[in-house]
This record gives sequence, structure tokens and C-alpha cells, in this order.
Amino acid sequence: MIITWTLTATVLAAVAVGGTLGLFGGGGSILMVPMLMYIAHVPGKTAIAMSLLVVAATSAAGLISHARAGRVRWRTGLIFGAAGMAGAYAGGLIGPYLPETILLGGFALMMVATAVAMVRGRSRISGPSRTDMPIGKILLDGVLVGLVTGIVGAGGGFLVVPALVLLGGMPMAAAVGTSLLVITMKSLAGLAGYLHTVTIDWRVALVVSAAAAVGGLLGGRLAGHVNPDRLRRAFGWFVLVMGIFVLAQQVPALM
Repeated sequence: MIITWTLTATVLAAVAVGGTLGLFGGGGSILMVPMLMYIAHVPGKTAIAMSLLVVAATSAAGLISHARAGRVRWRTGLIFGAAGMAGAYAGGLIGPYLPETILLGGFALMMVATAVAMVRGRSRISGPSRTDMPIGKILLDGVLVGLVTGIVGAGGGFLVVPALVLLGGMPMAAAVGTSLLVITMKSLAGLAGYLHTVTIDWRVALVVSAAAAVGGLLGGRLAGHVNPDRLRRAFGWFVLVMGIFVLAQQVPALM
């Protein structure tokens, strides 16, 4: 059981992480695993499983405002999300049997990739606007992104958004909103896979999920009042530092 001061710090950190997801439409979830490990002192594989629940709750909360604004392409999102669920469930089954060092090392590399994407800026992602959708490519990409989600516990928004823009020909605003639907579906499927072999503390998981969801709603409201490019780059550099830190923790074991 987490003692009171640790739980308080965990809740505050969860609000902050949820806020980054609301501000940037993705990327914030990559911090959930290290937050659970280093602040809440949750074991690595349990943190990955718990983060999938938290990411699902946060993404679902953020999805509400985007849906009301008409920025969610439901058909594309459901197709991509269904494929992602299959991959995430498989990843959730595989992940518990992989060495924790490999899992966390892979997660750290995902953090570095996220940081690069955030620093470069999503505004640079562009693709032709079209009405036809290459279903085969969307399904394949959905399964692959879902597999990554299930194994390492990352929502994968920084992978989903470019896929929706470049493969689906979707406008950027709609891609961000639709990605939250996809992330919610994939995260729940990955959690289902992990729960076959990993036990989580549901009381802590639900408290953290609620705190992150509140952060997501607050971040979504702040998004229209801040400079998104400046914040995105600052967040990217922060994630890069965190990724290098997590990776450095795993290097001795890998050696």
C-alpha cells in the first residue's frame, strides 16, 4: 500500500501527465510508466499494465471535447482501433514473458522517439487530403502500433497521428481527435492481455486514472491559450532527458 505522501505525489504527477496529453494530443502517456515506477514505486511490469488503464481513461476523457467539436473520424478510428486492439492484446500477452530489462530498455527507446517527434513538431507532418482510405495499410499499421502499445505500455499517439495523416489523408485536427479514440481502444486491449499474468492494485490504478483524466480535461482547455509549438518542444526535451535516464538505468543489466 502506498503511503499518504507518496500517493499525494503520485496523484499530482498523474494530473501533470494527463495535462500533457490534453495539451499535445499525445506524448504525455509516455511518462506514465516512469512516473509509476519512480514516484509510486510500482514494479516495472505492473507499472506498464497500470499505465495502460490510466492512458485509456485519460484518452477517453480527452476524446469528449474533440467529439463535441466534430474532430473525430469515427469510421477510420474504429477500423484503426480494432486492428490496434488485436495487436495490443497480443503485445499484452507477450510482454509479461519478456525480461523486464528488455521491456524498459525498449520503453526508453520509445521515449527517445517520442521526444524527437515532439521537438520536430507535428505541424511538419503533412499528407494529401483525400476521401479514399487504404484499408489494408491502415489495418497493418494499426496492428503494428497496437503491438508496441501492448508490449511497452505506451499509448502510441505519436505513431497514430502520422499514420492517420499520411495513410488516411486526414486533416491534422481530426487526426489528433481520432487518435484519442484509437489510443483508448488499444490501451484497454493491451491491459486485458497483461491481466492474464500481472496483478495490479486497482485502488491506486483508479485514483491515478481519475487524476490523469482531470489533467487531460484541464490540458485540453489550456491548449487554446498557449503557444503549442513552444510547449511541444519543451515537453520533447523533457521526455528526451527522461528517456535517457530510464535507458541508463537498464544499461548495466544489459551489459
